[in-house]
Amino acid sequence: MELHVRYEGDDDPKKCTARKLARFGLASLHRSARATPPGIVLDPYAERALSPADAPDDGAGSRGTGVHDRLVALDCSWETAEAEAFRLSGPHRALPFLVAANPVNYGTPFRLNTVEAFAGALVILGHREQAEELLSKFRWGHTFLELNEEPLRRYAAAADSAAVVAIQEEYLDAEE
Repeated sequence: MELHVRYEGDDDPKKCTARKLARFGLASLHRSARATPPGIVLDPYAERALSPADAPDDGAGSRGTGVHDRLVALDCSWETAEAEAFRLSGPHRALPFLVAANPVNYGTPFRLNTVEAFAGALVILGHREQAEELLSKFRWGHTFLELNEEPLRRYAAAADSAAVVAIQEEYLDAEE
């Protein structure tokens, strides 16, 4: 899948996972919503959860290089995320319960950085090898898959968004 980032540039460049992915040619950075191509927008405020039903068709009904062949992530502060996400075109999907493995938010649910968001989405959509490739660029990358192994496996086997939300509820209930 193509990976695109609506990039604000308001974080520490040395810690920015989106910039590192771009340096390796694994994602494209875009400085405006207008320049960002439409795709599945990873939006923490979306009403629907990402599920395997959002994956591109691989059979006779293949969509080619359309919206469902691209993931779009936001790399901006949490304060501006909702407004920025609103300006991006494509279906908006929230990632389900996943735990951060990055050094800044280690162990915190839903506080993923850009590479973790992409990796989680890719596994759910059936692109685990691409997720592993992205995470291999970070010392702590393998930890993300280890921490989230069970939920990612279950989300990837879910039929649709409703099933993903039902699985997520089990993890949220266990957290309380």
